[in-house]
Parts: sequence; structure tokens; C-alpha cells
Amino acid sequence: MLVHNDHYYGILQGAEREILRHGELIPDATFYEHKLQAVWARACHSEFYRSLGEYSFAGFQALELTPKASLKGSPRAFCTVDYGQAAKYYATTGTTGEPTPSPRLKEDIIWNAVSVAFHWRHVIEPGSRVANLMPSDIVPVGDLIANVCEYLDVSHVRAYPFTTGITDWERLCKMFETYRPTVIFIAPGVLVQLTRYLKQRQMLERVNESIKAIMLLGEVNTRPFREKLAQWWACDIHDASYGSTETGTLAAVTQGKVQRLTTATNYFELVTANGQIVPLSDGATGRLVVTPLNLYARPLLRLDTGDSVTITSQCAPGLPGPTMMVNGRDSDAVIVSGVDLEIRKIEEIVYGNSNATGYLIEVDRQTDRASLILERDVVWDNDLEAGLADALRECSQERIKLDWDKILFVNNLAAVSKSGASQKSWKKTNLRFVGGQQ
Repeated sequence: MLVHNDHYYGILQGAEREILRHGELIPDATFYEHKLQAVWARACHSEFYRSLGEYSFAGFQALELTPKASLKGSPRAFCTVDYGQAAKYYATTGTTGEPTPSPRLKEDIIWNAVSVAFHWRHVIEPGSRVANLMPSDIVPVGDLIANVCEYLDVSHVRAYPFTTGITDWERLCKMFETYRPTVIFIAPGVLVQLTRYLKQRQMLERVNESIKAIMLLGEVNTRPFREKLAQWWACDIHDASYGSTETGTLAAVTQGKVQRLTTATNYFELVTANGQIVPLSDGATGRLVVTPLNLYARPLLRLDTGDSVTITSQCAPGLPGPTMMVNGRDSDAVIVSGVDLEIRKIEEIVYGNSNATGYLIEVDRQTDRASLILERDVVWDNDLEAGLADALRECSQERIKLDWDKILFVNNLAAVSKSGASQKSWKKTNLRFVGGQQ
């Protein structure tokens, strides 16, 4: 039990009051001034930020961005406590390098759980039965889901399908039949594997009878991908959250079943293409910069996430938190034949024009050409592949001006393309490079 005395109960109550008051609408400047001053003061206790001096908003705006590489290179320098003093010790998955230790104090955990529960309560309704298929070992996501369920007082089960010797697909299916969950939390790649497993055994319709919503998290997922899954599962599919082990939750699906930036618990900025740091505004695109307002074990100021995003709604105090589209990591950018292979546009083409359950792009560095490899659905007519390939070529030429070298179809793609929340890099999971240096 995290809340085991009056002190931590007081922190819980304080978090509840603040989130209930400010969680739905963008707070005003006075709120941010108070919160930024507090996180600045906490950050001063770390080696990295020790020389900050007195807080002022002008000083905050003049502060250089914190590169993610600095955090990954010297994670201990950002901590205000030793790793052994943390209530929970986590680490990142290491998809962009070595895993980064990420300790959490009880304050960190309480604030994040209360904030996320405030938003997810619109999907996790009273009486829900939640199946948590996200990992709990070393990474925090499984614990977060369990914390939210406990806070909202709903039934839940942990059932990560890759827990060797404990959980597998067969046992998972038994759990679905006996527990009959109404909400599933799962990584996109794992859901594809589960869908294929159930289709092969003609069990999908029986399993999905009780499912009202599926919450995807752990990897970037696109609207066309979610729409295809919604057809197969006959339920709502949500992009549950966006964030990282280092920062906590930065956006969550909320009222209206849309994902919004969590502006009551984070201060957001953008780095534009010309290097300017600007406030969020409707239509703006850039790298997301965040100052989480409720980190204690490892406060972060103006962290450059490296993620390219586009803001898709108005941003002003008193309005709901803005919606956004995650374009992907800047480091994932790949240019082939002069064309930027954007994940969103690729998946609009693949999932908007086929029933493929996955895809891989093979890039030949020597010829500067790319081939598209599609994974056949369990129910599939091979005779239609030539026509489907022509349609995909035409759509690709029209949408992104790309002429595929080859379009191939396979029965099964490698497991790494269905990353299962162990990989978050699209470049590592859906791209293969041949014929030269990457």
C-alpha cells in the first residue's frame, strides 16, 4: 500500500483537489507560475540543475533545453534521491540506447495515477472488468494501469502474455472466457498477434462479446490502424496514452473518447523547424518540449522529447487540453527516393486499402528504393493479390509520390514487427535496411 500514513494520504488528497479543479481545462498563467517554481526548487537538489539559482519565469524561458541524450547519458545526475531510496525502481526499455534508470517516489506514483485516472474514468466506468496485458517487470506501465484500476475501484487482472511459465496465449483465452473483461489494455503489436491467434482458432467473435473498449499503449499507433482493429473486434479502440518512462503520462484519452495533452500536470512547448521555442498553438508542428510538474525523484526542466507532433486543436486557458498527432521520433525519419516515409501516411495506405495484419518496409541503400512486404490476414484470397498490389502502388504514388520497387505478401512477419511494448521505435520494428550502411 503506497498510502499508508497521514502524510501520503494528504498528498493523495492534494492531488485529487488539484486535478479535479484543473484537469479538464488548460490552467492559467498563475497556476503554471506556482507549479514551475516548485519543480524548479526540487530540480535544484539534483547535480544537473544544481546551479540554477532563484526561479523566475523569465529565467525559465531563458533556460536551455534539456537534451534527452543528457538524461540517458547521465541519469543519476538528474536524481534528487539515490536509486535505493525510491519507492519503485523502473528503467526504460532501451530502444534508443541503454536502458535508463527511472526511480519513482511515492509522490511521483500518486500524482501520475490520480491524473491518469481522472481521464481514463471516461472509458473505465464503474463495474468495468479490466484485463491488463501490459508488462509490469522493470517498466512502469503495468503498475500504472493497476494503480488506476485500484483508485477507480474496478476489478482487474494482470495477464502479460509473454510471462514465461505463467501466461501464454492458451491461458489468456481461458481467462477471457471465465473473467469476460470489458476493457483491455494492450500494446498494438500484441493485439495484432492476439487477433491472429483468435482468428486461426475461430474464437474472435466469442471472445469479443464482452469487450466494450480496447486501450492501446506502449507504441505509436495511427488512426487507420485503430480503425482496422475496431472492425475486427467490433468495439471502441482508443489511443490510451502518450508519454515515457522518464516523464510519466503526457496525454491520455479522456472525455469525448479523444486523447488530449494533460496540461494540468505538464507544461508544454514546441521547438519549430527553425529552432524557435514557442507555446502550443493550433496547427503548429515541432518537437515536443515538456516540463512535468509533479516529478519528485527526478525533476526535469524543458526536456526535449525528440518526438515530432502536430497540435490539432486550439490552445488557451479555459479550453480543454489540446489534441495532437504524434508524427514519430525525429530519429525515425527515413528518406527514400526523395520521399519522407511518414508512419501515419504509410499506415493510411496499408490499412486503408488492405486487410493486412502487418507490414515491413525493406529499404535498399544502394538503389535508394523500397519494397513493401505485407502480412496476409488469416482469412485471405491469394488470387486478389495482384490487383491489391496495383491499388497500393497507385495510392502510394498519389499520396506520397513513392513508387515501390516490389510489393510482396507473406504468411507471417518476424515477431519484431509486432513489438509487444518492448520496442517503441518504428524504425526498428517496421523497417529493414539492405544493400549498404544504415
